[in-house]
Amino acid sequence: MLPQGKAIRYGIAVGEDAQAWTGLAKVGRMEEWPGWVPTPSEQRRLGPLPAYVTGGPHNPLGARGMYLYSNNKDTLYRIHGTNQPEYIGSAVSSGCIRMTNEDSIDLYARVKIGTPVVVLGPGHGDSPWGARMAASAAQSARN
Repeated sequence: MLPQGKAIRYGIAVGEDAQAWTGLAKVGRMEEWPGWVPTPSEQRRLGPLPAYVTGGPHNPLGARGMYLYSNNKDTLYRIHGTNQPEYIGSAVSSGCIRMTNEDSIDLYARVKIGTPVVVLGPGHGDSPWGARMAASAAQSARN
């Protein structure tokens, strides 16, 4: 949220149906060119993956990673860049919110540790009710 109730809208890719996540969280950690550790679930679903992928242009987490925490615990969901910008606008991720690297760099510069994050489910993102709910939830998370 920007001053005077304004917001910036970014294109994103979201989780596949079975992987989608909604809820309230806070940015608990931030990293430039983060490394990636595929979860056991990703290993099962996506086939043989390396145990760790170093940060860089080849990494699926892209240029910036904002790690979402709830109750001081890592949710394992992230807002991050991507090395596959052609999928922005699709439901293809393992639950994370993917952005173009340029947009993830912009957002990363605007948030800080503790910033509230509200992820709305399908059908709530464009409605005035959804925006009011998100703003209210974000205010509650700050307190």
